[in-house]
Amino acid sequence: MTTANERLDQWLRDAHAMEEQAEQMLSALAERIENYPELEARVERHLEETRTHAQRVKSCLERRGASTSTLKVAAGKIMATMQAATGLFASDEIIKGTLASYTFEHMEIMSYRLLAQAAEAAGDGETARVCTEIMDEERAMADWLFENSPDVTGQYLAREAENSDEAKR
Repeated sequence: MTTANERLDQWLRDAHAMEEQAEQMLSALAERIENYPELEARVERHLEETRTHAQRVKSCLERRGASTSTLKVAAGKIMATMQAATGLFASDEIIKGTLASYTFEHMEIMSYRLLAQAAEAAGDGETARVCTEIMDEERAMADWLFENSPDVTGQYLAREAENSDEAKR
């Protein structure tokens, strides 16, 4: 039977791999953002937060006497690479990237909520605190994407209409 501490360590490994995957996805998106300076700046800022999240989760694991999972990290990075590659062929990559980022943020929010609850159940208040802080940063990014999606969509559609008009000339 798995104990609460064993399960927490397993889920922390998953969270670490998730952050490594997020870093790769955000890096790919940031490299290709053009004409959306506000989005680019926010993605770059969250990319730095994501790197910090991975390190903080790793520190929780180390403090608990556990380690990260090389296999889970590799699998996550492969998935991120595939997701980034599919965007290369989409003319509306910025919209699809915004949607994927918003969706991923919500997965992270719930992951850290569950992790904080599991850490409390395992008697690890420090890990619960770290997970709650990370969850709040993930929520802030999701909120930013939600609030700014009308602007991104409007900019995209205006740019697409302009390109269509130029092609007709």
